[in-house]
Amino acid sequence: MERKIKKVAVQAAFEAGEKLLKEFKKFDRTTSEFKAHHEIVTSADKASEKIILKIIKNRFPDHQILSEESGDNNFVSDYLWIIDPLDGTTNFSMHNPLFSISIGVAYKGELILGVIFAPYLNEMFVAEAGKGSTLNGKKIRVSSIGKKGRALNTFCHGRNNADIQTALDYMTQQKLNGFDCRQMGSAAIELAYVACGRVESIVIPGVNVWDAAAGVMLVREAGGKVTDFDNKKWKLENRDMAASNGLVHQEIIEVLKKMQK
Repeated sequence: MERKIKKVAVQAAFEAGEKLLKEFKKFDRTTSEFKAHHEIVTSADKASEKIILKIIKNRFPDHQILSEESGDNNFVSDYLWIIDPLDGTTNFSMHNPLFSISIGVAYKGELILGVIFAPYLNEMFVAEAGKGSTLNGKKIRVSSIGKKGRALNTFCHGRNNADIQTALDYMTQQKLNGFDCRQMGSAAIELAYVACGRVESIVIPGVNVWDAAAGVMLVREAGGKVTDFDNKKWKLENRDMAASNGLVHQEIIEVLKKMQK
């Protein structure tokens, strides 16, 4: 079953990615819609989701699916597909190539598969439970940087003002006291970059599960660590997330705790 699920997830991500690339080249930002104060949705989001859902439903019609745009189908199943058909919509809308498709799969509440595809970069990240993480078929590992002040940190945030303020406070702390802290605009890509050692961490207050599920698998299977802000193992229902190469994790948690005082 897991092998079939992986094949379908990779196929869905790739075909949706091809569609997004076509839309990207001709996209006009004035056609975007706002679904919340800090969030936009485009025709590309919907087109990508349509492709992904069709492929999954054709192969696994009884599986539960949670997708950012269409929500939860509320099926009763041991398998749950968690989908963001276009992570980094704002990047996409301004012709920034850092956008991706994120597909995670959980079995009885535990993640078993993560697929993130960045179509413009032609990078397919895949993680399977107990089998490690890969980038375009080659094994990847988190970075070995652990010395204080050398870590390259990233951040993202949820839609409400409290989450945004937490993210800004965290960025300020890391900018002033660490090496650097960046927002790349796609939580999925940032998690994938932690997994392959391009950056050391990402912090996300108010995380959406569809943004993070696949990336969590990538980081864990690449040897990293993913927790909530209390340094407990991150679960699908958690609101806040810290993911890292493990070596800088305690330092990140201490920064977050300092902010709460």
